[in-house]
Amino acid sequence: MSDTKKPKKPSRQQVYTLLVQIGRKKGDGLPDKATGAALMCFASGVDEAEAVRETVAILKQADTAPLDVTGYGTLAEREEEGHEIDDEERALMQQALDENAVIVAQVTPFFDKL
Repeated sequence: MSDTKKPKKPSRQQVYTLLVQIGRKKGDGLPDKATGAALMCFASGVDEAEAVRETVAILKQADTAPLDVTGYGTLAEREEEGHEIDDEERALMQQALDENAVIVAQVTPFFDKL
């Protein structure tokens, strides 16, 4: 038997920036008068479709009601489009990649105007 390990294949995972709109659901943790929220997420996946599926699944497990997901692409794609990406955002993207995770970076509740 050989003690040599196979070299680890480079990960095909990439991190995608997703904007998820959620509706209200009991126990969702949103402020009482909020009608929903927008969540800026960084999610790892081999493609954007996988990142979206994983994000929606995790958000449903967290008792939220995902309604719509808009993808903004990978870090490289966003840079090509001229998006300004600060160090904190880059660190969260790296964390999502390192942990093969979905990171909710920002929550913006929606309120109806009366």
